[in-house]
Amino acid sequence: MVKYLHTMIRVTDLDATLDFFKLLGLEEVKRKDVPQGRFTLVFLAAPGQEDVAEVELTYNWPPEDGSAPEGYTGGRNFGHLAYRVDDIYATCQKLMDAGITINRPPRDGHMAFVRTPDGISIELLQDGHLQPQEPWASMENVGSW
Repeated sequence: MVKYLHTMIRVTDLDATLDFFKLLGLEEVKRKDVPQGRFTLVFLAAPGQEDVAEVELTYNWPPEDGSAPEGYTGGRNFGHLAYRVDDIYATCQKLMDAGITINRPPRDGHMAFVRTPDGISIELLQDGHLQPQEPWASMENVGSW
């Protein structure tokens, strides 16, 4: 038997990344600080999805001199995380209102892409299908997704 547990992504700003995933509706389900390894693990899940499909955020603590950890590049190396949403237009508007760039707008009423503060690509998929509507139908892609 095989059971999917989680996807791990490394983050440079734990608070900013938590804020991002909260906008998507994910909740923190567990946290583990490991002082000897100087890192924190935070597990997130959609309501009711605990222990089914989780995202593990790994935050490596800054060195004692206070400088930030090295940045992580190539956020798309593993592909992307995908989440089904009840209303893709409302979700994208909520993200935009919070200052998040919609890299691939939901022109078709079905799919959009955004990025976390560390550049991890997130696919948003409409549960079912909505008719294309403005301003989304006319929006261009921004950057890579």
